[in-house]
Amino acid sequence: MIHETYQSPLAGRYSSAEMQRLFSAQFKHSTWRRLWVALAESEQSLGLPITSQQIQELTDHVDAIDFEKAAKYERQLKHDVMAHIHAYADQCPNARAVIHLGATSCYVTDNTDIIQIREGLNIILSKLRQVISQLADFAKQYAHQACLGYTHFQPAQLTTVGKRACLWIQDLLMDYEELNARSKQLRFLGVKGTTGTQASFLALFNNDHDKVKALDQSVTQKMGFDRLFLISGQTYTRKQDMLVLNALAGLGASAHKFATDLRLLAHLKEIEEPFETKQVGSTAMPYKRNPMLSERICSLSRFLLSLNENPAYTFATQWLERSLDDSANRRLCLPEAFLTCDAILMLLSEVTAGLKAYPQMMERHIQEELPFMATENILMAAVKKGGDRQILHEKLRTLSQEASKRIKEEGQPNTLLEHILKDPAFMLSKEEMEQILNISAFVGRAPEQVDDFLNQEGLCPKPRQRVKTLWNPIP
Repeated sequence: MIHETYQSPLAGRYSSAEMQRLFSAQFKHSTWRRLWVALAESEQSLGLPITSQQIQELTDHVDAIDFEKAAKYERQLKHDVMAHIHAYADQCPNARAVIHLGATSCYVTDNTDIIQIREGLNIILSKLRQVISQLADFAKQYAHQACLGYTHFQPAQLTTVGKRACLWIQDLLMDYEELNARSKQLRFLGVKGTTGTQASFLALFNNDHDKVKALDQSVTQKMGFDRLFLISGQTYTRKQDMLVLNALAGLGASAHKFATDLRLLAHLKEIEEPFETKQVGSTAMPYKRNPMLSERICSLSRFLLSLNENPAYTFATQWLERSLDDSANRRLCLPEAFLTCDAILMLLSEVTAGLKAYPQMMERHIQEELPFMATENILMAAVKKGGDRQILHEKLRTLSQEASKRIKEEGQPNTLLEHILKDPAFMLSKEEMEQILNISAFVGRAPEQVDDFLNQEGLCPKPRQRVKTLWNPIP
C-alpha cells in the first residue's frame, strides 16, 4: 500500500528517523496526552477535586493511542482535538470528566508545536556542531595550502584552502548562534484559555488569581520550560514561528553558499565532495563525477528558503485573538522546515566528513596566474637594483600581453617569468625571482587568520605547522 499513495520525499528519502519521529502522529498525540496529564496534576495540586487514581489512569495510557478510533471520532465531530479527547476518555473512563478541564484546543496543539520546535532545534544544533567540527578539521589541515582566490569567479590574489573553509565555518557559526538563541528564547504558551484571559481557570479556582498564575507556571515547568508567554490570545504569537524559521532559513542560505562554492571548486578539480567507488555520475557519460550531494544541498536549501515566507504571512494575517486559517498552513510548514533542515545537515555532514582536496591542481592553477600577479613585486625588485621604473613597466606590460596572447590563442603555458629572466633590463637571477615568488608573500595573513579564527572560536587548540607548498615556480 505504501507504493500506491503519495509519500513525502522528506520522510521517505531525505530526513533522519529521529526528526521524522519528532513530527510523527505518535509523538504529537502522546504529547497532547502528557499535556493533559500535566494539567490534571497541576489542577489537583492547587485544590481541584481530581484523584490520584484518575491521574494514574491518564498516565498509564499516554502512549497507547487508538488512532483508528480517534479517526472515527474525527469523521463524526470534524474536530481533531475533540476526537482525541473522546478516544482518550474511552481508555480512561474514570478520568473522563477531568480530561482537558478548563482548557481550549490550543492548549494541546500550540504547546505541542512549541515542544516539537524545541526538540527539533536540539537535533539541528547537534548536527550543526558536527558539521562545524568537521570543517574545522579540514581548515586546520589545509590552513597553509595556497590556492587562487576568486572574485567574480575570476582569478584574484591568492588565499589558502583553510582560509576559504573558515569563511564557510564563520557563516555556520553565525547560524548556530542564531538557532541557539532561538532555542533559549522559546516561550511556552502555558494555560491561557479561549482568548488568553484565563477566565475559565479563574472560574474553576473561584476567582483566585494566584492559583491561576500558579497553574500556568506549574504546567510550564512540568513540560520542561522556564519561560512562558505572559500575554497571548488563544494562540501564542506566530512571531515566534517566524523567528525560528528565519533562523532555519539562514542555515539553508549558508548551506547553499557552501555547496555552490564546492560545485565551482569541483569544476576546477581543486576540491570535491566524497565519491564512492561504485557511484554512478551519469547514465550516458561513465566518466562523470557530478557533485550530486552538493546539488541536493542546493535543491533542498532552496525549498527551505521558500518556506521562510510562510510564517511571516501567517503572523501578519492573524486576526485579533486568533484565526484558524493558520492551522492547515502550520501543519505543513513547521514539520517540512525542520525535516528539510535536518536533511540538509545530514548531507553537509557527509560532505564535510569526506572532502577531498587536490593540492597539485591548486599549484597548477597558481602557476598559470601568479606570474601576472607578481609583476608589481618584480617591478619593485628591479627598480631597487637600479632599473628605470617607466622602462621596466612598459616591458612588463608588453611581455604580459604577449604571454596572455600565447595562452589564449595558442594554448601555451604561461612563460612570462622565463622571458623576464632572459631580459637583462630586469637584472634578476633565478634565485632572486624565486624569492620574489615566495607563496607566503602572496597569501598575506591567511594562514595566521585561520589559526586565530579557529583558536578564538574554540575549534583549534593548537596552531598547525606550515605545510610546504608543492610548487616550484621556476622551471
